[in-house]
Amino acid sequence: MKVVFDAGVVFSGAGWRGEAYRCLVAMAQRRVLAYATEETLEELNHLLAERGSRAKHSPTTIASWYQDKVRRVEPAPLGKQRSRDVKDDPYLACALGAGAKVVVTRDLDLLALGKPFGIQILTPRELLARLARPL
Repeated sequence: MKVVFDAGVVFSGAGWRGEAYRCLVAMAQRRVLAYATEETLEELNHLLAERGSRAKHSPTTIASWYQDKVRRVEPAPLGKQRSRDVKDDPYLACALGAGAKVVVTRDLDLLALGKPFGIQILTPRELLARLARPL
């Protein structure tokens, strides 16, 4: 399954051991293929620099692993702004560029979009539930 993790999910997974972490474990197990653009990775680096010291576990190792393993793509043009928050549109552009059908986030502005361009916006919990279902 092709997915795009927003920076908050990756940061949370790198610094704590909850649902977001289990999503990154699914990536390590190759149960999901994660995609990113330079812009989405820049947002992750900004979060790490700004909030990394607040994490329960040092996020550096997992975040570096993620940046090394994530598949980089060019963002697809969206035309007009799609999300209430302009910083969320890069995740939609990334998903379109990758042909991903899922964006994983806890961002309420993204979650409110429903299914733009046929892309499902899921929470980490919803992704994990989907992965737990039998084929």
